[in-house]
Amino acid sequence: MVSYVSALFYGVGGILVAGMALLVAFQEKLVYVPVLPGLTKSYTMNPSRLRLIYEDVWLRSSDGVKLHGWFIKLFPDCRGPTILFLQENAGNIGHRLEMIRIMLQRLHCNAFMLSYRGYGASDGYPTQPGITKDAQAALDHLLQRTDIDVTRIVVFGRSLGGAVGTVLTKNNPDKVAALILENTFTSILDMAGVLLPFLKWFIGGSGSKGPKVLNFVVRSPWSTIDAIGQVKQPILFLSGLQDEMVPPAHMQMLYAKAATHNKNCTFMEFPTGMHMDTWLAGGDHYWRTVQVFLEKHASGNNDDSSAAHEDHHSKAR
Repeated sequence: MVSYVSALFYGVGGILVAGMALLVAFQEKLVYVPVLPGLTKSYTMNPSRLRLIYEDVWLRSSDGVKLHGWFIKLFPDCRGPTILFLQENAGNIGHRLEMIRIMLQRLHCNAFMLSYRGYGASDGYPTQPGITKDAQAALDHLLQRTDIDVTRIVVFGRSLGGAVGTVLTKNNPDKVAALILENTFTSILDMAGVLLPFLKWFIGGSGSKGPKVLNFVVRSPWSTIDAIGQVKQPILFLSGLQDEMVPPAHMQMLYAKAATHNKNCTFMEFPTGMHMDTWLAGGDHYWRTVQVFLEKHASGNNDDSSAAHEDHHSKAR
């Protein structure tokens, strides 16, 4: 009996070790999903099909990877603000064009859509250090343009894009006017615990009580909860309460961490918003919230000295 139990113990242990080894070895393929099931990596939609004024932009990241993006204008002489849009994980920027079309109409802004390395028409393979470089290349490109107001660049990140955007905004305190986060997670480690609860005992994170034995091998932790506390610019948090992918509590934790050090934080909840459709479910209230935020913090003539003493925590009902 003892030998049977021992064999069972070692067998189960071996399976767990093998499973964890596979998770470690293929973690990038689990974290990043450049291609949606049943579709190709190429764009299924481009701005011209929605009659948008745009240009193809080709960039080089600091490590030499060739990147693609779309710079889209509401009309030829639109002076901003300019939104640097950082997409969610699955698919490419072509899948977000309808949202961008409405964004331009409602906010009277320009938009730059970046394909991370390995996504869309960009070369390379996605990693956290690589995507961080990609976002910086996109911002550097915008700062060199002469047809926009470079003092009104706002980073807008959804889900994974929110993690990317938080790091970018933190790293560029004098170049980014404000940050908008929508349905963003606290960290990949926390998300692993949400999707695969048993992993809480092997990896750490802000919400984990496990021994955290695999933290040191996680190559794309995207710890937004750590970066958000270092962002000095105004931040707007947009949270869909029906988010089926990222628990809304993650956005609440991010807001709480940011607001401890940053008095220019606004939090807005949308009761029917899901992970991918909060911008649609929120309707007019969603866009009005973003518009008011931009008017205050990206108007080109902000008085940050007085605004720094105001804290806004609003909830849509």
